[in-house]
Amino acid sequence: MLILVVLVSNVGCDQVSKAIARNSLGENQTVSLVNDHIKLMKVENKGAFLSLGSALPVFLRIVLLNILPLVVLGLAGFYVFTRTNLSRITTIGTCFVIGGGLGNIYDRMVYGSVTDFLHIDFGIFQTGIFNLADVSIMVGAFVITVDVVRHRKIEVG
Repeated sequence: MLILVVLVSNVGCDQVSKAIARNSLGENQTVSLVNDHIKLMKVENKGAFLSLGSALPVFLRIVLLNILPLVVLGLAGFYVFTRTNLSRITTIGTCFVIGGGLGNIYDRMVYGSVTDFLHIDFGIFQTGIFNLADVSIMVGAFVITVDVVRHRKIEVG
């Protein structure tokens, strides 16, 4: 049950935030927050992370950005549902990755692009434009990494 709650929450928050961005932000409109350190701006991304693959032919984009990730996320979901020896932390982290991935794939399949709308700029720390699905994927990957490292230290130590 926890797995489904985490997955649905990730996809739901992502899709609600993107719908708000699509409906509230106009083309070339920027909304500055926190002294210009956080900006909201809508960008429709036909590629993957940082628009990688956006110039590929349509067929290759569909295969590499829709079908292949959907297969990988399906396998990850199967893994999470069938493995009983995964820690709860790794399970939750994996659900964050799957949820974020599903949110972006849904956008590509329904809208033909992924809606990105957040940009952070704190001088030396600056991001590209991203969305909550990207945050979910990064948080999930970080949580999994920390859990794996923690378990390896326990086994070695």
